[in-house]
This record gives sequence, structure tokens and C-alpha cells, in this order.
Amino acid sequence: MKKLYIEGGVPLSGKIIVSGSKNSSLPILFASLMCEGKTVLKNVPQLRDIFTTLTLLKHLGCEVEFENDQLSVLPKEVKIEAPYDLVKTMRASILCLGPLLAVAGKAKVALPGGCAIGARPVDLHLKGLRKMGARFDLEQGYIWGECKRLKGAHIHFDFPTVGGTENLLMAACLAEGETIIENAAKEPEIIYLANFLNQAGAKISGHGTSVIRVQGVAKLKAIEYTVMPDRIEAGTYIVAGIITQGDLEIVNCPCQELDAVLSKLLEMGANLTINKRQNTIHIKPSQRPLEGVDVITAPYPGFPTDMQAQIMSLMCVAKGNGIIKETIFENRFMHVLELIRLGADIKLSRDTAVVRGVKKLIGAPVMASDLRASASLVLAGLAAQGITEINRIYHLERGYEKIEEKLTAVGAKIWTVK
Repeated sequence: MKKLYIEGGVPLSGKIIVSGSKNSSLPILFASLMCEGKTVLKNVPQLRDIFTTLTLLKHLGCEVEFENDQLSVLPKEVKIEAPYDLVKTMRASILCLGPLLAVAGKAKVALPGGCAIGARPVDLHLKGLRKMGARFDLEQGYIWGECKRLKGAHIHFDFPTVGGTENLLMAACLAEGETIIENAAKEPEIIYLANFLNQAGAKISGHGTSVIRVQGVAKLKAIEYTVMPDRIEAGTYIVAGIITQGDLEIVNCPCQELDAVLSKLLEMGANLTINKRQNTIHIKPSQRPLEGVDVITAPYPGFPTDMQAQIMSLMCVAKGNGIIKETIFENRFMHVLELIRLGADIKLSRDTAVVRGVKKLIGAPVMASDLRASASLVLAGLAAQGITEINRIYHLERGYEKIEEKLTAVGAKIWTVK
């Protein structure tokens, strides 16, 4: 098992290019199951979750090729089973359920189970697909689904679920008639998925709003498509520049999709030059001390839960107090105790953390609990005095492409040891 070491206190300087989005790539990869011919995706990051998805697609009867940041998927004879050994390593595997029912009329998908940051039940996925005519049995840890042909339906989500919206959106493309999805999630990754499907021949409107309409079509064709930049990776590196008082340029940055994050960073006193036309952000040393702010996580376009841990690290070294309220996942404060090991002053009460800034953090051994918690510990380590040792860094490999290489290139003292 690898450990990551960081010698903190070094201002970052230079340029970081943001990779393609994992959370955008995954649903599009599963959507390629429904396309006739070879789908070619560009700007795909080389990450553990991507490779897991490719292994699953091979198991489902696809030929796949992946070189540099370009990936191709060619469905052959589609198989219907997504086994537990693959699904257990990545929750997004449930996104094959809708496409399999749409293409094959059958699906056998292992239940994804729990998650370190909280329960993410698939009830809403199944409820929506049932309205479209699918029948399900739950046996031996598997979802057994079957239908003759999915039919359009009027579906209202109890709350805006990203995975549920993606699954039903894909299934509805090949359903008979019109599907209306109300209280749909509005995340940019859903907009990119819908744009991909429309270019492949789907008839989708309203994506990016709370009501999505899909008119079913007989078939979808394979296309070439470029994945969006990863907004959470971009946000993480922006915080890295701020927390080290660096002079850092973030390139290929989805500035528009980061409005809620950038607004809070500017409120804290960060010195940012934002160029939405060129998709770049330039971070320079702050002209005044950073100040704590209040943050409430919310579905897009609100402040993303995936940036909660990172802004907490920044608030640990800011002036005054700040309050962070987590509304999306019930167990997403596991990084708090690890930040306290580095000298942070944080008081936790259920879904709310009160962060009081300290003069400095001190390096210490810490343990990562999930992907974004790992990122928060890296950021804290970059700011801390001395050496920080981060254990269980395999989480980072799920969501940050070449993070050690990228940070080293801009001056960070960071290295891994097996």
C-alpha cells in the first residue's frame, strides 16, 4: 500500500492543466452501450474508476480501446450481468441498469451497497424505471430487471438525484413515447450527457433545468465527443494555489460551472483573476488575510458537496470563524478528525462544522477516508509546516489524474512511498 508524503510551506508557482471529468465520462461511457457503432470519447482522464468501467463494459460485451486521453467503445453482443466483484468497487456501475433495459430488455446488476460518505440508495432509479414498465426482483444481492420495451412516463423525483436523473435520461432515449422527468438534477455533467445523447440522435430538451423532456427514438448512432473538464479537480487546484499563497494559473478550467465555489473563495479574500472566455483562473498571493465564511452544500447550482472538504482545509488557516453545513451526505465529515491531527480547530455537531482559523498547521500522519477527504488532506499538507504523511491514498487515484506529477511540476514537495 502506498503512502503520500508532503513537505508543506512551499508556494505553488506555474500552470496546471485540468483533466477531463470523471463524473462526466462515466455516464457517457454507459450511454455508449446504446449506440450503434464505435463511440469515440476525447479528454477522458486515466483514473481507477474509468478503468473499472472499461472492465465492466468488456464484461457486458463491448470492445474498448484507451490510449492517452482518447477512448473508444464498440458494443458487440450485449450481455446483461454486472457482477458484484466489479460493482462493489464503484457505485456509478448502477448506471448500466437503464441502458441495459433499453437495449436488451433485461438486466442483472449487483446492488452497489453502502458508501463511506453515506447511503446512496437506488430506490429512485428503480421507482422511475418501474413507471416506464420495467419489473424488478431483488435476489441474492442482485437487481433483476426485465421489460418488453420501456415506455415513456411522467416521473417526479422526491429530491434531485444525479445518478437517478442520468439513469432515467439514458433509458428514456430508446423508450416508446415521451418521458418527463421532474425535479431533475441540474449538474453540468447531466447537460454534457444530454448533449452527447442528442448528437447521437436522441430528442432531449430541458436539460440543465428541473424538468427534462425526452421523446423516445428507435436507435442511437455512435459519435465522437469531448468530455468536459473536471470542475472539482479545478476547484481543488484553485484552493491549492490559495492555501500556499502561490502564483498559479489553472488552464482548461470550467469557470462557469464553478460560480458557487469561486464566489465563496472571493468572499474569503482570495486574489483571483477569472477569465471565463479563455477558461483560465490566475491565483496570486492574497492582498489581505483570508477570512472564514459560512458554507451550505446544495445541489447544483449551489455549493457542491464535493468541494466541502477542500474549502474546510482553507478555512483552517483563515482568520476568524466559519460554519460549514453539509446537506447532501450524512457522513461526509470524516476528514475533520484528521485535520484536527494537523492542528486545526474544528467543532463538529451532526451536519455542521464550526471552523476556527489557526496560525499554522503542523505536519502529522493522517488517513484518508474517501476521495474528497483525501484531497482536503493534500491541501492541508501543502500548507502545513513539516512533513504530512497521508495513508490510504488509493482514494486519490479514483478522481485525480497524475496529482503528484501535476503538483510537483508547480513546485510542491510531494512524493509517494510503497
